[in-house]
Amino acid sequence: MYYKFMTNLTPEQKLYRMFILGMSGEKLEQNPNLIKALNRSLGGVIFFTENIQSAAGFKELVSKIKKEAANPIFLSIDQEGGRVERTEKIHNGKKYLSAQEAVIKGEEFVRHQSALIAEELHSYGLNMNYAPVLDVNTNSKNPIIGNRSYSKEPEIVSKCGEIVMHEFLKKGILPVGKHFPGHGQTDTDSHKTMPEVNLNLEKLENIHIKPFKDLIESGLPAIMAAHVHYCAFDKNKIPGSISPNVLGYLRKNLNFKGIIISDDMVMGGIKNYSPIEACIKGINAGINMFIYRNSDDKTIELIEELIKKVEAKKIDIEKIDYSVELITKTLNTFKI
Repeated sequence: MYYKFMTNLTPEQKLYRMFILGMSGEKLEQNPNLIKALNRSLGGVIFFTENIQSAAGFKELVSKIKKEAANPIFLSIDQEGGRVERTEKIHNGKKYLSAQEAVIKGEEFVRHQSALIAEELHSYGLNMNYAPVLDVNTNSKNPIIGNRSYSKEPEIVSKCGEIVMHEFLKKGILPVGKHFPGHGQTDTDSHKTMPEVNLNLEKLENIHIKPFKDLIESGLPAIMAAHVHYCAFDKNKIPGSISPNVLGYLRKNLNFKGIIISDDMVMGGIKNYSPIEACIKGINAGINMFIYRNSDDKTIELIEELIKKVEAKKIDIEKIDYSVELITKTLNTFKI
């Protein structure tokens, strides 16, 4: 059953709820499109290194965003530790170890570091982190995962992933497991092109999907889908992030009830599709929220074009309503 407020939301408000947008620089005032989106019920904001120059300045930015937002929103970041750490200007360099380095020090260190990361993010006013990385690093030549992964052994990835998930949740940070159904076997970078994983379903399930399955059973609230083609799911070259087969498997076979978030939609792995085509395919496949690292004119125009298509009944409004309900339910359940 949909929340009662759903009937009071316009198609514009519903579509904006499905987007997580980035910004330029560290001043909200310099981002009129983001302010416009926040006023129109934007679902979330993602922060990058360029947005974070000092602890005090970042707290002020987050506070201003909350005041402009028409509703509670996800305030998110990629803060894994190691290579992917957005607060390096605050700390004059990297503060946290990579997943691979952390696990060498043991599970208690993983627990301790995860708690520190969550505490820091919470102190800035954030409530979502795109971690833990649940990719199993089975390809030593993988150019994008490598030491971002906890291990080449799925059991270790599962164990560490669960530790991270629970520490984040205890500190008020919503964990987002990534990159479903596994980026660890790829030999190209999905930021630049669409990688291909040519493994049969049994191998995918026993190795790469296993950590996601384990964490879903332990209550993982959100998952990021990869811009990677999986031959076991699709003969045609389509990224898993907009594949009905991949996302349908996540919902039906793994019984995932949480939010499905796309990887950044300006990455090379999705570039074979126009933005409007990619979003429509994503909505139809089961994506609940789209990440766009920009809030430039093109991104706002894209959302406005999607609104028109919903109003013209060219996009199933029930899929939009389901996503908005899920987003709202998650914000309420985790008191974000």
